[in-house]
Amino acid sequence: MRIGNPVNRQRAVLFVVFIVLAVFAVRLVMVQVVNAEDLSAKALQNRLATTTIETQRADIVDRNGTVLATSAQRYHVFVNQQKLADEWKRTENGQVVAQGALDAARILAPILDVSESELAADLVGDKTFQYIAKYVTPETWDLISEERITGIDYEPVSEREYPNGNVAGNIVGFVGGKEDAVGVNWGLAGVEKSYESVLLGQPGSLTYERGGQGTVIPTGVLDEDPATPGQDVVLTIDRDIQYYAQERLAEALATTGGRQGIVTVQTVKTGEFLALADSKTVDPNDPGASDASDRGAASVEDVFEPGSTGKAITVAAALEEGLVTPTSRFSVPYEYTTENGQTFKDSHEHETQKLTTSGIMVSSSNTGTVQIGEQLSEAQRYEYLEKFGFGTRTGVGMPTESPGILRDWEDWDGRTEYAVLYGQGVAVTALQTSQVYQTLANGGVRVQPSLVKGFTDQDGVFTEAETVEPERVVSEETAAQVMLMLEDVTESGTGSLAKIDGYRVAGKTGTAEAVGPSGKLDSTVASFVGVAPADDPEIVVSVIVFDPASSIWGGEVAAPVFSDVATFALQSLRVPPSGPAEEMYPTTWE
Repeated sequence: MRIGNPVNRQRAVLFVVFIVLAVFAVRLVMVQVVNAEDLSAKALQNRLATTTIETQRADIVDRNGTVLATSAQRYHVFVNQQKLADEWKRTENGQVVAQGALDAARILAPILDVSESELAADLVGDKTFQYIAKYVTPETWDLISEERITGIDYEPVSEREYPNGNVAGNIVGFVGGKEDAVGVNWGLAGVEKSYESVLLGQPGSLTYERGGQGTVIPTGVLDEDPATPGQDVVLTIDRDIQYYAQERLAEALATTGGRQGIVTVQTVKTGEFLALADSKTVDPNDPGASDASDRGAASVEDVFEPGSTGKAITVAAALEEGLVTPTSRFSVPYEYTTENGQTFKDSHEHETQKLTTSGIMVSSSNTGTVQIGEQLSEAQRYEYLEKFGFGTRTGVGMPTESPGILRDWEDWDGRTEYAVLYGQGVAVTALQTSQVYQTLANGGVRVQPSLVKGFTDQDGVFTEAETVEPERVVSEETAAQVMLMLEDVTESGTGSLAKIDGYRVAGKTGTAEAVGPSGKLDSTVASFVGVAPADDPEIVVSVIVFDPASSIWGGEVAAPVFSDVATFALQSLRVPPSGPAEEMYPTTWE
């Protein structure tokens, strides 16, 4: 075949064209038939975009629904400096009356309550994004938007607010750290931290199909996975009782010269805390104003020796084991030496006294308590301390709760094995101290302490918080006997300043040691823990004062605070007055 022949050249070109068309046809079949589904899916995937749907952090409220923490809608205001400079001007009657960054600053400064010159510095430039104000209220943004200044825009955020200031601040906690997508910070302390997932809920998502310019295709894919809103956390705290406890504690520290103090108010039957007052309570609205060491909850973190308030455990254990009765007789000297050569003293010198078990409790005798307790084996002493809650966290729901210090009895030295009988050689929190008296007042049954009653969802449905089963620690008879002895402490013993008009009160004074600011065991703790009404127990109130200057005795420093706080709580709870007083056990013998 001669290539120069025109017919041949045409045939050759047609052949090449046929081959190309065949290739295209095969490719078209591959695309539209063989690989059509896979390619279509990839194309759709490229057109899809997904955004996260956030929810506002839910509220924290007290037992009566009073809001302690809430999230408010706010706006971050920003400027596109290029748009402001190039596109914005305001005209009236055909005349330009305002234009550019300087005029915008003059208009916006009074609305934002900032300096006009400082605002102008943020408005001038060539940035496409620059914040000019954060957390402005919706009302403020409405005023800004009415000005219709090109280049000024906003992004919605959420701001955490605490309407009651430092009331229960140590319990509620605070937020901070890096902001999330809607301006909500993460919980850093207290309930805000412990119940983070409950308050935030679960974010949702929105997947949509978009065109080449990023616009939403109306008839395209639209798939929404709704967000699950957070639930309000309902505390057991009573805002009014908490407020009064904090105020009365502050007065007591001013009067006694104490360095620090704690007041707790707990219900007997449910174990709920109505107040956990710390003297150095943080204001969650401004946690930075408090020292880092004062931003926690001392009532659940700080540990100290319970001192004489711990004697109730020793007496209860001896009664429960059948080793003594309330009227068992003891000769109680000022100094007492045990079989292993350890000598213990009472707080004040005295002649040898003829005291009953009840008399030892009423007079708060160390040497008498050692005599009662040495009848218990070391293992029994440890067992009852543990059963009353020493050495383990209460599970109250605070992230930094301390378990206290209770070493295994096999690790006790020759002195500690006796010192634990009157509240030394162990360290506890204020919660654990209160728990001992809640158990005795509740007929010997320990109920897990709690700070959270439950949770309320967006539909108003309330779900109670889970609790553990109550545990019997001592018999009802033993508890009643100890309670009657504790009532005599306030009638004729060291706790007389704890009395409340119209109500019978049972309680115990204490003076002990704690770790001071130096890190050494050189701090004094004066305390009183009491129950009211003693005949039908409703509340336990603990008062702990560190390093009082006026007196080291709990009966003088802490008991009057107990009387005032308990009176307020009883009145708030509308608890009826007590019935007639019972006959007390004899305290001496002949």
